[in-house]
Amino acid sequence: MIAFDLRCSGGHNFEGWFASSSDFDVQQTGGLIACPVCDDAVVHKALSIPNVGRKTNQILTTVKPAPAPAPVEVSIGEVMNAPTLPPAMVEMMHRLATAQSEMLKESQWVGGAFAQTARAIHYGEESDRLIHGETSMDEAASLAEEGIAIAPLPFPVIPPSAKN
Repeated sequence: MIAFDLRCSGGHNFEGWFASSSDFDVQQTGGLIACPVCDDAVVHKALSIPNVGRKTNQILTTVKPAPAPAPVEVSIGEVMNAPTLPPAMVEMMHRLATAQSEMLKESQWVGGAFAQTARAIHYGEESDRLIHGETSMDEAASLAEEGIAIAPLPFPVIPPSAKN
């Protein structure tokens, strides 16, 4: 395994582990690597210092560690690397989150049985009601091909069983 320091075109730095240097090249060429912060697929190796071991006949010299950076105060819920969003965008996201929260109050969580339940409702096997849950992209495409109206939620949903 080899670890590379990576950087997206948005300036975010992150680490990636690969079987080999050529494995990184294959994944990068195939567009399989994306920034975990902004999902940008334009990713390159960042400048890094290789970890080269010392020879067994070399004398071990101690290196004084760099001083620790000063602590930074972070409020709860604040993301350190996130760019500052324009106030209009923050307001829009707040309104979307509020709208989703209101919708979910009227909807039933069906979890992984989403596709099966959506089909049963569509074909009249179960009572007509609003549902939300989880399904794969392939299953969602199959539902759409069958004419079953579905839509992804703008924000992730925590299953009721996972709430504190």
